[in-house]
Amino acid sequence: MELLMHAPVLARFGYAVSDPTRARILLMLATKAAYPSDLADSLGVSRQSMSNHLTCLRGCGLVVAVPDGRRTRYELADVRLGHAINDLLGVVLAVDPDCCASDGTCMA
Repeated sequence: MELLMHAPVLARFGYAVSDPTRARILLMLATKAAYPSDLADSLGVSRQSMSNHLTCLRGCGLVVAVPDGRRTRYELADVRLGHAINDLLGVVLAVDPDCCASDGTCMA
């Protein structure tokens, strides 16, 4: 396992939240741990899609899988991520519409 700090952590986080479904997963996990099937149902995605997104988030080091009997639940890898996500929700951005689309993609 490789430990990352500073800019690489931000880069991984940025990649993870660049996908709207992964961003929504992190928002849900910021409030409480959850099972993949419950996450899939809540977000309206297939279980296969959820599995792929959770694999990505695990690979980025943002979530961990916790065995729970015959099931596995997911939670944020570090409680500070939950605090950071909640802090980011309070940020207000002034966006130049000629530079960035409403979905956040840059057009430059």
